[in-house]
Amino acid sequence: PTALWSTQVMMDHPELVQEVHEDFFAAGAQIATTNTYALLRDRLAHVGLEDRQADLTDVAIKAAERARDAAGRGAAGGGLIAGSIGPLVQSYRPDLCPPAAEAAELYAYPVSLMKDRVDLFLLETMASVDQAEGALCATLGLGLPVWLAVSVSDEDGTRLRSGEPLSDLAPMLDAYRPDAILLNCSRPEAVSEGLPSLASFGLPFGAYANGFTRISDGFKVNKPTVDALEGRVDLGPEAYGDIAQIWAEMGATIIGGCCEVGPAHIAELARRFGSGDDSSALTGILAKPAIASVGEM
Repeated sequence: PTALWSTQVMMDHPELVQEVHEDFFAAGAQIATTNTYALLRDRLAHVGLEDRQADLTDVAIKAAERARDAAGRGAAGGGLIAGSIGPLVQSYRPDLCPPAAEAAELYAYPVSLMKDRVDLFLLETMASVDQAEGALCATLGLGLPVWLAVSVSDEDGTRLRSGEPLSDLAPMLDAYRPDAILLNCSRPEAVSEGLPSLASFGLPFGAYANGFTRISDGFKVNKPTVDALEGRVDLGPEAYGDIAQIWAEMGATIIGGCCEVGPAHIAELARRFGSGDDSSALTGILAKPAIASVGEM
């Protein structure tokens, strides 16, 4: 357990990140998400590593590139790289995040490090309308697709973790028009509750749930570590696939996995939905679900 999450592994064992990406591509994933979720200056500053933001971002992107190439899945062959942008300060605590305009300025540097090396931006685990707007402001207009992923309450999937109803996203989505809207890092049952709201926004939509029992109060303290969370024992690949099947029937076209969802789960999704070489995932408008190995590492 470390407050750096898997930023630490890129310093200690960077080869493991590539191996994880390779495992997911072998399972049928079409999209690899860079291990940059927590590579933000404010998070690195807690441990005196803010000067390593650029070189650790390079390590993360190279790991995804090498895995894609080793799998023979170049962009033309359906292997895409999503540049991950996580919440500032701390996940699930939008009350601690700076206002949208300030957040956009803080995101500008990590976005600049990735924009010429990824196929799309994935804004992950945004837990309030304002938090999502800050990330969108920093990534739109760069010539890359932008997928916005928001996290909903484990107890009420129709509400963001801030307590705001998902419907409150509508004016912002109308103003910024990201290429896709997703739900992520929430219990799959909560995701199922929230997807009808996403379907009403008129954008391509999808989901990638986590495999935790819930986000505990112990995880919402300063500098949380993964030992404050409990993984479920009832969410094997088939059970996850059954829920994902419901998402697809609702119209979701981007389906993957977040924390605690591993290659075996992705292999089940690929078995059900196929994992053909479809680079139309770049547009976020798909004839069949894209299979993504995504989530905060």
